[in-house]
Amino acid sequence: MENNTPNPNAYAYQYNRSENILPSSVMILDTTLREGEQAPGISFTLRQRLQIAWMLDYFGVNFIEISPIVSENHEESCKEMLKAGLSAEIVAHLRALPKDIDVALRCNASWIAMYHSVSDIHLKHKLRISQEDAIKRAVDAVEYAKSHGLKMRFTLEDATRADPKFLEEICLAVTNAGADRISLPDTLGIMSPRGMYNLVKMIHGKVDTPIDMHCHNDMGLALANSLAGLEAGSTMVHTSIDGLGERTGLVPLAEVAMALKMIYRMDLNVRMEMLKELSELITNYTSTKTPASKPLVGENAYKHKAGTHIAAIIRNPDAYEFVPPKIVGNQRSIIIGELAGRTEAAFLMNLLGLTPNSEDALKLTKGLKNLRTGDLFELKLSEEMEEKMIDVENNINRQSPK
Repeated sequence: MENNTPNPNAYAYQYNRSENILPSSVMILDTTLREGEQAPGISFTLRQRLQIAWMLDYFGVNFIEISPIVSENHEESCKEMLKAGLSAEIVAHLRALPKDIDVALRCNASWIAMYHSVSDIHLKHKLRISQEDAIKRAVDAVEYAKSHGLKMRFTLEDATRADPKFLEEICLAVTNAGADRISLPDTLGIMSPRGMYNLVKMIHGKVDTPIDMHCHNDMGLALANSLAGLEAGSTMVHTSIDGLGERTGLVPLAEVAMALKMIYRMDLNVRMEMLKELSELITNYTSTKTPASKPLVGENAYKHKAGTHIAAIIRNPDAYEFVPPKIVGNQRSIIIGELAGRTEAAFLMNLLGLTPNSEDALKLTKGLKNLRTGDLFELKLSEEMEEKMIDVENNINRQSPK
């Protein structure tokens, strides 16, 4: 019964791969070990960081980010990750300062990511420098990094609140200095998707340097803004497991990966079935529990409660599931209680060893509703149980009057 391949006709009106809306390939940078550790209550040990890095690498992300300047423990983690022989590139995240670049060199990093504020409010109140000083600092740092043979991304912190002309100017300056990539973060999560599209399109039209998306979720728009940036020409999106990060975090790895696969029909060459496992790994390592309503990996993502929904999904899961649970390593379940329909009532009777008929199933359905006790219990459905539900429903239907 399980259908692991969505019907393309169901969403062809949204997107046709032949339209080439996105770049031919999109890369994923996961920053759980950098941005994720900035989330309240999140702290990993060296061994945990290595395990997370191994899992992310096996999943198939292209880059894994960590900040070796935070502490000696983080520096040691960076060194160990670089020595681990992972397929993903390890990116050392640091400030646009020579002394920070020296830490990356001490780790033997080949990729670094430097950041510098570019919005007026950051320049005036955080750094207390002028736009001219900011450009000089940025260029000096890029040239210092390149003189040591490093590949590097330059992150323009608070880019979405920066003066557009200044943003263009500093992007051109770091590009000419040798930056390999540019990141345009929506640091406060304030952009609309249309605004993000226009911003990336503007910078993409000024420089040839590949662009990264780093979108925060303060307004719940991180995924939409990331996808808008990709549609405008960006070739990399930053994610974290479960969207962990400062404040309300950024775009979750699971949502980006699945949107690219199922909506944009892009082959990312990643192990989607690990998404639930990655989420559970973070839960096991921290006191932070994955929200039940989290798309794809949350406990409620594949729970069905309304009787009409359950009757439909046992015949064809596509009725209420766009992404089959097996694809992300999750499992389907049903809630039996006040909203149960005849199918669940008959199935419950069958589980209790009774032989349900249509009349008794309807009586039990009415009784469950009259109890007014809400949800009574949950059943996780194996394939065998789902087949049994279909058999029970077919038997009931044969007994019903024509």
